[in-house]
Amino acid sequence: MLLVVTYSQAARTTLRNICRTHDNVVVRRFGRAALFSETELAAFLALRLREKHDADVQIERTEPFNEFTAVPEPVREAAAAYESRDSSATPYSKFVVGTDYPSASEMRDREL
Repeated sequence: MLLVVTYSQAARTTLRNICRTHDNVVVRRFGRAALFSETELAAFLALRLREKHDADVQIERTEPFNEFTAVPEPVREAAAAYESRDSSATPYSKFVVGTDYPSASEMRDREL
């Protein structure tokens, strides 16, 4: 997919018009950003937008996030356990004490 991000009011207006006119290439719209399908038409529209608004438009190629191949099992298990905790007011740093789940500082330093 192509992620198109706009940084000015004029670029947002043009993005909104593109999304309305070419809804068949829009996967999802987020106000100042949109995900386009990975087609030549989508690339053409994104490049046209950047030509018109120059540095006010950023285009990135993205790939879907597959948590089962990208995220280690202990991290997935920790997320599930933390969301099903007894008290929603318990911070993760206290929840993780005495468990085998990774701490926030451990996860912070590891890349996916």
